[in-house]
Amino acid sequence: MRRSSTFARQVLLVRVGRRDGDLHPTDLTPTEHRYADRQRRRYGLDRLSRPTLGVDPTLGLDRADIDAVVPVSPAMPPMAQVDEARSIPLLPGERTIARRMKFGLVNACTLASLMLGMLAIFLAMQGEVRMAALCLIACVGFDGLDGALARRLGVASPFGAQMDSLADMCSFGLAAPVVVYASLAGSVSTAAAAVACALVAACAAIRLARFNVSPKDGRFFCGVPTTMAAAVLAVTVAIGLPVPGAVLVAGVALLAFAMVSSFPYAKLARLVKLPPWLWLAPVIGALVDIRLTFALIVVGYLVSGPVLWLRQRRTA
Repeated sequence: MRRSSTFARQVLLVRVGRRDGDLHPTDLTPTEHRYADRQRRRYGLDRLSRPTLGVDPTLGLDRADIDAVVPVSPAMPPMAQVDEARSIPLLPGERTIARRMKFGLVNACTLASLMLGMLAIFLAMQGEVRMAALCLIACVGFDGLDGALARRLGVASPFGAQMDSLADMCSFGLAAPVVVYASLAGSVSTAAAAVACALVAACAAIRLARFNVSPKDGRFFCGVPTTMAAAVLAVTVAIGLPVPGAVLVAGVALLAFAMVSSFPYAKLARLVKLPPWLWLAPVIGALVDIRLTFALIVVGYLVSGPVLWLRQRRTA
């Protein structure tokens, strides 16, 4: 009984005499730790952990006994222990050698797209804009290949999605504007070309970030995809579209704003399912004048977004 009363009396000690103006180091700590330290100071439990304050060693008190009587706030649940050394696997699921090889193949395609984007920048800096544009077209091919292989081989992962997004920003958000800027040199003012290409980079970053955090729609894109915008720019440079420089700058800026718009644009899978006779006109037009046909297809696709948006609003 005496030991129990001594233990209870020491637990219920109240620490007093703290001045309001004093700043305690724990005031700068997070709320959970301040609350725990306040409880220990209020009930004098810090004294029980220091043998120099006259605690009877015969009581046999340890930290587990002290923590057992500390009151817990119902508004703040106890913090769970987090294993900081635990790492998240890059490839979820079964980690066999075959799956790791498939995973490596998919990421190799992503890295190939990134390296081709870097090569396009180097070629554009040396004035080889046509070759740089062809490298961007190859980037588009590898970008579509890595996603298709990941789904086909069953190795899709959050890591792969983030890798693809970062590679797209480097290849389509940075390399494509650099190639366009190099192609516009001499035909328009440097400031106009720089502003238009900077808009492409900024809108590509916004488009990719929004795509990563937005719910996916299996039918339409929200805004023009970054990959498709880069493909349009690359083909425009590769075929040398015969339009004035001011029109090209305006088209580049319009394409940049179309990426961050809320207009619905049909995915390629839906376009492939169109009736075969609709593809006859572009094929014949490409044989007659590929440049004019390409320009009409791009304008038609850009206009389809606002048209679908108005149609959805009327039917809603």
